[in-house]
Amino acid sequence: MMRSLWTAASGMKAMQFSVDTIANNLANVSTTAYKKEKPEFEDLLYVTMQQAYSDGEDVRPVNLQVGHGVVARANVRDFSMGNIEQTGNKLDMAIQGDGFFIVRGPDGNPYYTRDGSFKISMTDMGKMLATSKGYPVLDRDGIEIYIDGELDDLQIQSTGEITYRDPETGIMMPTGQFIGLFQFENVQGLEAVGGNLFVNNSASGEPIPDYETNNPSIIRTEFLEASNVQVVEEMVRLITAQRAYELNSKAITTSDEMLQTANNLRR
Repeated sequence: MMRSLWTAASGMKAMQFSVDTIANNLANVSTTAYKKEKPEFEDLLYVTMQQAYSDGEDVRPVNLQVGHGVVARANVRDFSMGNIEQTGNKLDMAIQGDGFFIVRGPDGNPYYTRDGSFKISMTDMGKMLATSKGYPVLDRDGIEIYIDGELDDLQIQSTGEITYRDPETGIMMPTGQFIGLFQFENVQGLEAVGGNLFVNNSASGEPIPDYETNNPSIIRTEFLEASNVQVVEEMVRLITAQRAYELNSKAITTSDEMLQTANNLRR
């Protein structure tokens, strides 16, 4: 009976973790390019009271085992694309594909994001393309991107190349600078650090230039990628987690009543 108490308690902790994850998904349903998460669980150690065996005519075909509950082992992030929504803003960019924009954080390190709601930041060097927090957006070579001339003359090609319209001829002139896009061998290994940003590590592997991959991404200007959270799906998962939490709570109550009954046998 004591085993059942701890087993049910592990179930309550696991369902609490599940509810926490669902709540975070629902809170970010309107966050640009947010990628929903889903917890993964695994069962804990088993106690084998009788083992299956086959010894001539003496046969036990199945084991007699009891488990010790459940534990959360991972949070899997779904990197599937959200809906593409038109904004009409020339600095808004959505990625069709598996690529990530690269920005430089205040610590000087590179960060990766799918959020393409970029802005103009006025600096001593000129008009710099930046995130809402002022982090510089980088090109393929890790160099800041500065906007020369009027914004109306700027055009970002689907390949990420930055071009300007010649005021005399009206022809789009290439600058040779491209919006930096990168992919990863194991995108699930990326570590979320908040602010729609990710950092790579040994699990994700080093960033791979998008144009060197077999499936290069496409940039769509004047569009933004919406969150891929499905509210109805999250609500169903929330109800399921809540019911599982209640059942585990009931198991603890039942175990407590059984212990009380056993203690009363001595009277």
